[in-house]
Amino acid sequence: MLNNPTTPSFLPLRAIIAGTGSCVPNKVMTNEDFMKIVDTSDEWITSRTGIRERRIAGPGETTATLAAQAARNALERAKMTPEEIELIIVATITPEMVFPSTACFVQAMIGAKNAWAFDVSAACSGFVYSLSIAQQYLSSGRYRTALIIGAETLSRITNYKDRSSCILFGDGAGAVVLKAAAEGPQGVMYSTSFSDGTGWEALKCQAYGSRNPVSVPLENPDLVYMDINGREVYHTAVRRIVELVNECLEKCRLQVEDIAMFIPHQMNARIIESVGKRLRFTDDRIFINIDKYGNTSAASIPIALDECCRSGKVKSGDIVLLVAFGGGLTWGANVVQL
Repeated sequence: MLNNPTTPSFLPLRAIIAGTGSCVPNKVMTNEDFMKIVDTSDEWITSRTGIRERRIAGPGETTATLAAQAARNALERAKMTPEEIELIIVATITPEMVFPSTACFVQAMIGAKNAWAFDVSAACSGFVYSLSIAQQYLSSGRYRTALIIGAETLSRITNYKDRSSCILFGDGAGAVVLKAAAEGPQGVMYSTSFSDGTGWEALKCQAYGSRNPVSVPLENPDLVYMDINGREVYHTAVRRIVELVNECLEKCRLQVEDIAMFIPHQMNARIIESVGKRLRFTDDRIFINIDKYGNTSAASIPIALDECCRSGKVKSGDIVLLVAFGGGLTWGANVVQL
C-alpha cells in the first residue's frame, strides 16, 4: 500500500485550475435500450445504480478524439493556446492503442508542440492521481502550465451480455488546465493517493497483456471485457472514500461545512449517497450526474467538475473535494480552491 501525501508546505507555488472542459459522444443509450439486449428493466437499473442513460462512442470517436475536444474546450475557458501548455497527462484505461500513449495523440491533435505527454493508468482514480502528479511539477516550479485529461471509451471493453456490468458504463472525457501561481489561496490545497495491489481481482480487465498475450488463444474469451465484483467493491469503496475525506479535512483544517461541493467519482449513486450520509454532507453539496453519463471511470470527475463550473454550482473561491476509488485497487483525493 502506498501513500503519497500533500505537496510540502515549503513549496511556494500553487497549481490553480484556469479552465475546465468536457466532451461526450452524441449517441445516448438509455435503460430502455438495455431492455432489448439483456434481461433487465429501467426500475432495476435505476434503483441499484442511479443510472438512466449513458453516452456511447460512435464510428470515428475514440479516446483521443474525445480527450482532444475536452482539452480544446478547457483551453478556451482558460483563454490559453495549445502552445502555452508544457505538460499533458491523460488518465485512461481505454487508451487509443497499446502505444504510443493517448497523451501523445492528444498533443498532436491540438497542436501542443511545446508540451511533453504521458498516460496514467489508475482506472477510476486516474484523474485524481494525474492532478496530484501535475501539482508536484507546478508547485516545484519545473513547469508553469499543464493539461490534465480523464478520457474513456469503456463501451469498447464492455460485455453487453453481462447484465450486471454492461448497464454501468459510458464514454466521455473531461479536462482541466492548470497554471502555477505564486500568490493567493486558490489552487490544489492537498492531494493524497493510495493503492493496494492485493485487491486487483475485484476490478479488472485481463486481456490483452503479457499475462494473456494476443498471440495465445484465450481459454475464456470474456477476459477481454471488464469484470467487477460489485459487492466487494461497494463495501471497500465506501470505507476508503470516508477515510479519504476525513484525512483531507484534517490535513487542511477544514470542516464539512467548508466544502462547497463534494465531487466523487460517479461509480454508483448508492455508494455516493451512503458516503454522503456517513460524512454528513447535505444533498445540495454532493454532485451527482451518473444518471446522465453512467460510470465513465477516469473521465467522471473532470466531466462533473466542468458541469459544476459551467452551471454555476461552484464559483471562484469555492473549495471542492474530488474523491475516487477504482481498480488496482486505487483510491485518492484532491482538495481544490477554485
